[in-house]
Amino acid sequence: MKENINILFIGDIIGEPGLNILSSYLDNIISEHSIDFTIANAENISNGIGLLEKDANKLLNLKIDVLTGGNHTMDKIQSHKYINNSERILRPFNYPKGAYGKGYGIYSIPNTNKQICIANLQGRIYMKPIDCPFRAFDTIYDVVSNEVDIIIVDFHAEITAEKMAFAWYVDGRANAVIGTHTHIPTADARILTNGTAYITDVGMTGPYDSVIGMDKESSIKRFLYATPQKFEVAENNSRVCGVVISIDSKTNRTQKIEFIIKPNSLNNKIKNQ
Repeated sequence: MKENINILFIGDIIGEPGLNILSSYLDNIISEHSIDFTIANAENISNGIGLLEKDANKLLNLKIDVLTGGNHTMDKIQSHKYINNSERILRPFNYPKGAYGKGYGIYSIPNTNKQICIANLQGRIYMKPIDCPFRAFDTIYDVVSNEVDIIIVDFHAEITAEKMAFAWYVDGRANAVIGTHTHIPTADARILTNGTAYITDVGMTGPYDSVIGMDKESSIKRFLYATPQKFEVAENNSRVCGVVISIDSKTNRTQKIEFIIKPNSLNNKIKNQ
């Protein structure tokens, strides 16, 4: 077995530009970093909001093992049953009991004897009033801790303090807590005291000549006039953002978290690749 198992987490994929840029770079990223398992947040893949079956299938036909989500995962009502029946699509576990879908899954890492749990949780500050993500993690951990070797959490939340508090709460129990939702990559990727890898936000995969993925003009008008505007996905300066989490195959301890961006700058003069 390899000395380290490498897990790739891809930040929130925004619409068709996000899909296109990811399609262009994913194979190279997997090869360059010897990736064993790939996770991607896909709650914004369908025209910037929600997850349609046709778009989920496009992503799953790439070398992506699991799709995670957040507050927009269930926005496309026509996809609820599809999401409910898919083993490779997750929505936040702390949705109310009885909601369509699953909040965590256990998967085999190819070409290893390792089992990995991917958990999806959502914060509560400035978000919908759902169940406590901290206690929800406890529930997941009690179920899976004796069954799996690795636990990765997509923590989908609005504010930094909640993300950081959650990471410290699970430090030593989860291998990694990856922050999603705010779409802006943060420069704080690190290993916490008891071994949990953490980043406040992994960033988005999509157009950066935008306001968090959306058309600039309509976004500006929302603030200028305080009135609703049509959301449209922007087009230019697309990037893939993600992290690679390296885990010792003997001890199951996290060794490293590395932020990646492809292409490797955010120069607005560069158009969509």
